[in-house]
Amino acid sequence: MKKKQRTYTVYLGGELFALKHLIGNAWLAEAIYEKSHGRFRCVLPQDIAETGGRSARATRDRNFRALVACDLALLKFDGAELDSGTVIEFLYAKMADLPAVLLRTDVRNGGDYRDEPWNLMASYFPRTLSVFVPSLDDYRARLRRRRRPGLDHALHLAGQHSSAAAQLACDHTAALCVRALERVLAVAPVMPKHLRENVYQWLALMPGLRGDGKTLRREFEGHLERKVERDLL
Repeated sequence: MKKKQRTYTVYLGGELFALKHLIGNAWLAEAIYEKSHGRFRCVLPQDIAETGGRSARATRDRNFRALVACDLALLKFDGAELDSGTVIEFLYAKMADLPAVLLRTDVRNGGDYRDEPWNLMASYFPRTLSVFVPSLDDYRARLRRRRRPGLDHALHLAGQHSSAAAQLACDHTAALCVRALERVLAVAPVMPKHLRENVYQWLALMPGLRGDGKTLRREFEGHLERKVERDLL
């Protein structure tokens, strides 16, 4: 009898303040699901139900709790300056010893050194891999291949080939993400066994999450137990 493939939840962190962010997150999440044949299921902060209210603090609390509940994290490190909320989510994921993938599709090279084009304080964390995709270059190359020879490109109407080229670029990025998620999943945990319980109790208290302290600790203990059962910690 064929053994059933284990599936994993992936917290997909990144900007979600404009239509382009919302669409990009949704497209990438769906493409990752398809490219991994259902093995990786992305959790989008933009889709998390607004239980507990719509205030800024309630939103922040939901994101922290959703992040630590996931098996892995995929953080979008785009922009001339990294999105501060995404960086904080990355650090919280590292405190929980979640396997993490940093994705940069921005063609701009901002940062302190060439290896990773962002502030070096966000680099060198264990159990973390980076994926770099120059998305504009990738998109334009696919668009050129779809255009017919002799067509007046100046009169080319957006939508005839652009959406198809964008989808292909997204699929390519998703395939690279799936490969990286598989690789980082195989990396051994960093957190010592004797620290697990204390660390997860601290993770429940450190951000100042609203709610009963005992209930929060039980919730985070449940996340820890699940991760240990699934050989994630």
